[in-house]
Amino acid sequence: MSLTILAIESSCDDTGVAIVRDGKDLLANVVSSQIQIHQKFGGVVPEVASREHLTYINRLIDKALEEAALAYQDINLVAVTYGPGLVGALLVGVSTAKALAYAIKKPLLGIHHIEGHIYANFLAHPDIRLPALCLVVSGGHTNIIKINRHGEYLSLGQTRDDAAGEAFDKVARALGLPYPGGPEIDRLFKVGNPEAIAFPIAKLDNPYDFSFSGLKSAVLNYLNQEKMKNRPIEVPDVAASFQMAVVKALCEKTFLALGNEQMTTLLLAGGVAANSQLRESLAKGCAERGIQFYCPPLAYCTDNAAMIGAAAYYKAQAGQVSDLTLNAHAQLPFSTL
Repeated sequence: MSLTILAIESSCDDTGVAIVRDGKDLLANVVSSQIQIHQKFGGVVPEVASREHLTYINRLIDKALEEAALAYQDINLVAVTYGPGLVGALLVGVSTAKALAYAIKKPLLGIHHIEGHIYANFLAHPDIRLPALCLVVSGGHTNIIKINRHGEYLSLGQTRDDAAGEAFDKVARALGLPYPGGPEIDRLFKVGNPEAIAFPIAKLDNPYDFSFSGLKSAVLNYLNQEKMKNRPIEVPDVAASFQMAVVKALCEKTFLALGNEQMTTLLLAGGVAANSQLRESLAKGCAERGIQFYCPPLAYCTDNAAMIGAAAYYKAQAGQVSDLTLNAHAQLPFSTL
């Protein structure tokens, strides 16, 4: 039986609504970005983000239905991100989804944000065979996850402090680069010298865990020392060296996990999956090892509702639904899946 899902994503500063059929056919995908609003603050302001979601979410639902040429009665299920994320922003999406599901008398399904990022791969490549390993890298999360089968996950490693994307934004701010910092640092990587400065990579008890706070501090210390010595700071070189350290840490730990777990398929997911060096380094390393590598198109790397609709399809196929007591959760460990 065909399943048409209306999905909502509002975990941070992008309001997204999508309509996905059978986990792979994208009938509509609309996003309202708040980047320009938050740029002047140098980062996302939660209260502002929540108000913007309130302003646009119903308009986007109407636009998605119009784009898909569907009516409410054509929707079989309403899916929504319920965590983790900014709690006020999440509440806008969850409240809207609950009201909509109740009004049109259709099932409701809450989706973990990280699971959505993983399933952006299946939206673009529905023939991926499991088991597989997935490296999730975003502003709030850095995880190595083993996917045994749809809905069955094992977290092998995670960040102990700053996520990779968070470190990108903080270093970019210290370098005087505009928000969001990740794309700016990736741009400078192409013109800077990535071997100019040897920044450290954290070694942890769990070889699959990450830590980027020490790397961030090393960059800040370097900048302060250069200023105290009245030396000119070569911003492209600092940015390139920082990105090199991040990508090296991500790749080393991921390939270690692939080898130890004897996995032959790797997925990349999350906002930092748009980083050109990370994509190229993983693709090259996988090719050298005979590992099948998948990553979503750039449009599916950042937060979007299409990935939520894709994840919801596989959960719905397993008979999972939520009830109207579904609530938003700012902190939602991946172990809850």
